Amino acid sequence: MDYIKSVQMLGPLCESVHLHLQSLTMEQFEVQYSLWFQWTNCTELLLEVFAALESMEATAIALSLMKLTSCLERALGDVFLLIGKDCPFLLRDLLASQELAAVFGQSVMNVLRVFIGSPYGLNLRNILWHGFASPQEIPAKYCSMLLILTAGLGQLLKIYLLQTETILVHRPYIAFTNLKELDIFPDINHEALSLTEELAKISSFVLKTMLPFWVAALTAFRQHRYADCVILLLPQLETGLRLLFTTVNKCPNRLLTAETSSLYTTFDEMLTKQLNDKEINQLPLILGEPSMEFLWDFLNHQEGPRVRDHLSHGEINLNEFPREIANQILAFSVTLLCRFSEEEELAVLKEHTAIKALISCAGCYRSRFHPIARLKKQVLECMKSISSWPELPVMPEEQIQEIPGLERSSETSPCIFLTTEILSQVQHHLPQNCYILDDLINNLLTEKLLLELCSSHICTLYCPRSVLEILVVFRKISTQCHQVSDQVIASTEMRYKQWINKILRSRQRHNYLRMLNSIKFLSPVLRLILMLIILELINIHAVCEKNPCDYQQYIKFLKSILQYTENLVTYTSPEKNKWDESTELTHKALIKIRTFSERKLTLMQLATQVKLS
Repeated sequence: MDYIKSVQMLGPLCESVHLHLQSLTMEQFEVQYSLWFQWTNCTELLLEVFAALESMEATAIALSLMKLTSCLERALGDVFLLIGKDCPFLLRDLLASQELAAVFGQSVMNVLRVFIGSPYGLNLRNILWHGFASPQEIPAKYCSMLLILTAGLGQLLKIYLLQTETILVHRPYIAFTNLKELDIFPDINHEALSLTEELAKISSFVLKTMLPFWVAALTAFRQHRYADCVILLLPQLETGLRLLFTTVNKCPNRLLTAETSSLYTTFDEMLTKQLNDKEINQLPLILGEPSMEFLWDFLNHQEGPRVRDHLSHGEINLNEFPREIANQILAFSVTLLCRFSEEEELAVLKEHTAIKALISCAGCYRSRFHPIARLKKQVLECMKSISSWPELPVMPEEQIQEIPGLERSSETSPCIFLTTEILSQVQHHLPQNCYILDDLINNLLTEKLLLELCSSHICTLYCPRSVLEILVVFRKISTQCHQVSDQVIASTEMRYKQWINKILRSRQRHNYLRMLNSIKFLSPVLRLILMLIILELINIHAVCEKNPCDYQQYIKFLKSILQYTENLVTYTSPEKNKWDESTELTHKALIKIRTFSERKLTLMQLATQVKLS
């Protein structure tokens, strides 16, 4: 397809469509077109786009175009799923799909590709979402044309649905469920907003042609339009960082790159460790680890909010976008405005209490969504669960003695002994204040110590593949440990209730007592595993010192511990209740851990050896 010729030919048509829409009142537009917008599940949003066109305000039209393209992408994805199975992640792949061509016709899809689906066309979506265009650079006629195209798609879709007797199903929106974890910066009040507007006017982080976007973002925040605020801010963050990226890496030609012949300079490239020519990217060094971790957390990490992805792909209900996230993105933006400016006027603004608080928070940020951070969270949650076991209701000891035919497990004491022995081996790798001589289990395997260890800073940026592979196994082990704890808690509470109500048969009573006996060693063993995970995690980058053979041996050991915890989940499940087998299984696992530790193959031991050498 000849994109240049197509753009030239579509130009006059876009003008005509724009003039037509300008001749309509809101009431007339709603009567004529709202029915054909229903397939998008965003009728209200599309009416707002028309209102923006009526205003002829450039920033509002650019914002509307960004929202329109994301809404259209989501709706087209729903249509794709009428025929296809896995909806393409990239808009260009979606528009080029045979599935959409089958519904709307190839010629219609080609028109859409000219506007939003190819770098060889107008590429309106990417130009705006990646911050390449200022408000005045996008003609309003293109927004009008896409609005009418959306209505036309609705008409074609209705015909297809009638012919095929199918119903369009809309995928549910994604909801942000971890808002408490996103509470980093203090709340931005009206005074801070006014200061931010002044900062934007004088900061070298802001291109002057882009200033209207910053002002509009602050206005949106004031008006509680939090999705609009973030949609406006994210491209400007990218633009400011692109300016910095091209400066520190001495490639000014990349600043305005949005061409088919060159790679776009976007967040994806700017946040990497190395440039395409294998040179070290200087931007992370300039931004510093806290800022880089914030950007990775909010934009990239799979378990993070991935704000830009979800917004740009239309996966979020804009009316319910949380203030908490908008506050964090805006606050972080303010810190960048402050950091990258040489204006003398900035000195006074930076000393303001509200701004200083934001800068302080940004400077001590640590990743919350990298696998390392997620593992720490998992381990602490699991430890909290296991620590609640002593509070579980159990049969009094004197009544246990009265039960005839009860045999105590002979493996319980050896398990406790092995746990203590392993603890004595790793004690040297704990903080100095933790070196003690007696009752290691009760003094070391505590929630308080684990919390202290988890506070240790571990570099998360650009972890090598070997580190990520180990993290996957650690997290699986932690998950299985938590599952065991949940099952122990549920079984203990249920059996105690049955015992109180005297509905346990003889065999069930004996099984209940075996479970109570097992809990005495399972608690320290599971806490030991969690402690070992964190000690290994603190030294995880030492794995890079292992040769391939030793690395494979280490992975094999970890997977054997994972296998143990998986089997333990099975044996402690309500369906199995194999407590004697759990004891035997645990004893074997502890011997394996002790042997591995004695051979000095752990990461904590390797890290110590490296330091000494």
